[in-house]
Amino acid sequence: MEELRQCDQEIFDLVQQEERRQSEKIRLIASENYVSAAVLQATGTVLTNKYSEGYAGKRYYEGQQIIDQVEVLAIKRAKALFGAEHVNVQPYSGSPANLAVYLAFLSPGDTILGMALPHGGHLTHGSPVSISGKYFDAQSYQLEAATGLLDYAEIRAKAHACRPKIIIAGHSAYPRILDFARFREIADEVGALFMVDMAHFAGLVAGGAHPSPVPYADIVTTTTHKSLRGPRGAMILCREKYAQAIDKAVFPGIQGGPHDNTTAAIAVALKEASTDEFKQYAHQVVKNAGALAEALMAKGYRLITNGTENHLMLVDVTNKGISGKKAAKALDAAGIVLNYNAIPFDTRKPFDPSGIRMGAAAVTSRGFKETEMIEIGRLLDMVISDPENEPLLVRVAKEAKELCKAFPAPGLEHIS
Repeated sequence: MEELRQCDQEIFDLVQQEERRQSEKIRLIASENYVSAAVLQATGTVLTNKYSEGYAGKRYYEGQQIIDQVEVLAIKRAKALFGAEHVNVQPYSGSPANLAVYLAFLSPGDTILGMALPHGGHLTHGSPVSISGKYFDAQSYQLEAATGLLDYAEIRAKAHACRPKIIIAGHSAYPRILDFARFREIADEVGALFMVDMAHFAGLVAGGAHPSPVPYADIVTTTTHKSLRGPRGAMILCREKYAQAIDKAVFPGIQGGPHDNTTAAIAVALKEASTDEFKQYAHQVVKNAGALAEALMAKGYRLITNGTENHLMLVDVTNKGISGKKAAKALDAAGIVLNYNAIPFDTRKPFDPSGIRMGAAAVTSRGFKETEMIEIGRLLDMVISDPENEPLLVRVAKEAKELCKAFPAPGLEHIS
């Protein structure tokens, strides 16, 4: 990055600092990962220079001979990997992808039904602070208070009561596998479209470590980062009969020209996700999350749903005499990065909730296995049990750095 250094020393220095942070800290944020050097390189190509409104073979600018091939290749790989009839690879990120689906099939004021944000859903599934909750009649379903699990009987009753046009399955903080077949049945009963937001677990689906929603859903949206290990972008997968509506909603409905460098990086990530190595990674993510969950429960931590079946876990830390925010801040100082998070039926405010959320995708990309996850559990417990002990935080940070040093991060192997 010599040219960057000479042009802008301040930004160069900040990038260097971030490289070191990602290399030396244990990253447990469930929505983060490490992309390969190949994906990084594709993101930084001269495709950044191109503008290509429209779709392959039907652009509004000339000079698309190469770009069309890039986009077609990304679509072809996505179809093959997920078994989808149609794929749009142009959405800038997951939130615009979800909004495009609403634009394609809804009018302002129409009813949608999704998981409540405080119970593990996403902002774009109908939260009142999101456009999805402001422009539509957003109804929500919750988790069972006793188990923290989805109550499909309650979802069915809610659907019959509000008659939504779209039922949304998907989450940002639910540690269990969704029953896509059950959601499909409910959607059919009330004449609703069934949409799945698999942004968090798309990589697990690609690697065969999680059931696929594609055979059940009318539309599937996903980011391309998180567990899929691609760039910051998104895709919409749908049945062929909805292809035209989805494509028109993305462009010109939601956005202008796609980010062609991102499209190329998505294509690279999809090629990587089709390998046996990626399948092993996906299964290891689930094993690692389970190992960390078991380690924490053995130390007396209360995990929502008493464990995990995917890449993430949600931990209530109130029985440890600490808030989620205080725990997250102390852990960050100790070299372990995660986020504070509301838990179902949380009595605390969202900006200072009762829980912490963590995921195993990024550390698995480094090569961590069950043994290292148990060690992470030990370090987590030490910090949460004594969060104001500055010497302890320094010591744990050194241990975290040493653990990371033994497993160089993809794309950051040059950091010593």
